[in-house]
Amino acid sequence: MKTFLLISFFSFILPSLRLADISPVDEDGSVSFTVKNLGINTSGEIKGLKGSIQWDEANVSKSSMNVSVDVSTINTGIEMRDSHLKKAEYFDADKFPQISFKSSAINATSVSGTLTIKGVSKNISFPYTVKKSNDGYLFEGSFSIDRKDFGVGGSFTTISNNVDVQLRVKAK
Repeated sequence: MKTFLLISFFSFILPSLRLADISPVDEDGSVSFTVKNLGINTSGEIKGLKGSIQWDEANVSKSSMNVSVDVSTINTGIEMRDSHLKKAEYFDADKFPQISFKSSAINATSVSGTLTIKGVSKNISFPYTVKKSNDGYLFEGSFSIDRKDFGVGGSFTTISNNVDVQLRVKAK
């Protein structure tokens, strides 16, 4: 009986110990973007990164991510443009204060999931890397989206439809 209990304990407890419940550290990470505006690359960053990451180093496919950023923190270096981007025709920060991503599948080189911007959810997939550090993990990846798919920027023709997003997420 003792053997059975011991085997049961290790069968159920040990696998769960590999799963790290970690959170993004906003000040150590970045969610940045680049879009052409009048033919010139315009870059910015969105802060307020928060959420949860369940990370299983031994079996990455058991991992999951559910993270978001705060639209009101958008920063392109020009305050007037930032204020404009928070308005309804762009991100509508009052009505949709967060941009979120929830994974549906993770493997060793890519992650898939649902990106939600302005209440519109689309499935995306992108490559990523992860590096373990003393106090957590560093996840990095990038992807491109069509801003019109999410109703951002309306029909403005001076802005490219393609937006490149770069992720650098420190989690511990």
